[in-house]
Amino acid sequence: MAEILFYHLTERTLEETLPGLVEKSLERGWKVVVQGGVEERLEALDAHLWTWRDDSFLPHGRRRDGTEAMQPVFLTTEDDNPNGANVRFMVDGAEPPDLSDYLRGIYLFDGHNAGAVEHARTRWKAEKEAGHDVTYWQQSPQGRWEKKA
Repeated sequence: MAEILFYHLTERTLEETLPGLVEKSLERGWKVVVQGGVEERLEALDAHLWTWRDDSFLPHGRRRDGTEAMQPVFLTTEDDNPNGANVRFMVDGAEPPDLSDYLRGIYLFDGHNAGAVEHARTRWKAEKEAGHDVTYWQQSPQGRWEKKA
């Protein structure tokens, strides 16, 4: 079973949070899939990951690039895993495939959006019922992650 983490964003945005978490995954030697709920958001994340820091970028690709299997980070709205990722991030209400074959599944959701919070609760219940080890993390006012459940 996979380790499933829920990150409740209250102090920082997805754009401020996702790159650092993806970078930590890559540092561990893991490949990543980022699954978004809508194409427009993935387009914005695609551009953002190239420029998120002045001194760095996150190498990634999309299906249109034609090099899916070679990408350390693959962005998609589908439930595919063409790069053989170990970690799957779900953003903007994405509905993932079965996460049993992953080391980690990570849900990032906007704590200021009632619909996003409700979706996270639904996914928490589904992942727990599937037998995964689930944990819930919330940002402190200082932006640090605190394990709440």
